[in-house]
Amino acid sequence: MVSGGNPKPSRPKVQGTVFPANPFQPDRDADILRKAMKGFGTDEKAIIDILAYRSNEQRQQIKLTYKTMFGRDLIKDLKSELGGKFEDVILGLMQTPAEYDASEIRKAISGLGTDEDALVEILCTRNNKQIQEIRATYKTLFKRDLEKDIRGDTSGHFEKLLVSMSAGGRMENMGVDPGRAAEDAKALYDAGEKRLGTDESRFNQILALQSFDQLRLVFQEYAKISRRTIEQSIKSEMSGYLEKGMLTIVKCVQDLPGYFAEKLYKSMKGAGTNDSTLIRVVVTRCEVDMVQVKMEFHRRYNQTLGKFIQDDCSGDYKRCLMALVRDG
Repeated sequence: MVSGGNPKPSRPKVQGTVFPANPFQPDRDADILRKAMKGFGTDEKAIIDILAYRSNEQRQQIKLTYKTMFGRDLIKDLKSELGGKFEDVILGLMQTPAEYDASEIRKAISGLGTDEDALVEILCTRNNKQIQEIRATYKTLFKRDLEKDIRGDTSGHFEKLLVSMSAGGRMENMGVDPGRAAEDAKALYDAGEKRLGTDESRFNQILALQSFDQLRLVFQEYAKISRRTIEQSIKSEMSGYLEKGMLTIVKCVQDLPGYFAEKLYKSMKGAGTNDSTLIRVVVTRCEVDMVQVKMEFHRRYNQTLGKFIQDDCSGDYKRCLMALVRDG
């Protein structure tokens, strides 16, 4: 039974680096964009100066105004004028958050092979409202059922975890219950370290259902009864993408900006760049918590996110990312 005397702890305020322009004149913006793409050559700087400095809601208004003023589709015009990773960033910005997430999920599970990392990143980090919007948008855009596609492309306990995440049924609005947290911590201990083999379903049940605030208490209680943290237990009891999915939930419970800072770091460290991850994280977090992501990036890696992008990217692609993260 949930205790009524334990209100949800207040979470620190987070903020993005991209926010609504004020004043906002969609007709002026639409006119600038048309001139930037009309005739010979393209004014990429003008496109960045508009689209990287407007909120997603404002970009949707610009898209509508552009069609009204010129009888042309802004997305088609952008596709015909841009290319490469710069085009990927701009087109990502022009979708609503739900459209972008749904499109990234479809890309991850269609064709040859599966991008499990992208599925974990999206499905394990979004809240109930976002998940429900993704499901509905996925159906609208692709005339397909998200859960069926997940089941068709994954298997085993990893499939069960993603299906649980795609249900969007986490108990987000329940007050925290220390008594239940202690019970769940013991249940996790009994399902893993205490027995031979692992009851993965028990881990799935608790990590997929409880609110982040409740899970924070569960993990604290777990550390009291075990000689390991919950992360250490998951690493020893699980493997592969199931382990990665479970650890993603734990990381998001404990430090969501830190999780995305790590994703950005890993996308750029070493030889080569995982551009799809880099673009996806910047596009999806720039209006949400990029200020905190940048702070955590600098704290963890002793370098600014902007410096990493400067060293790893080039051209209009780099300029657009730098505009979105506002770092240098």
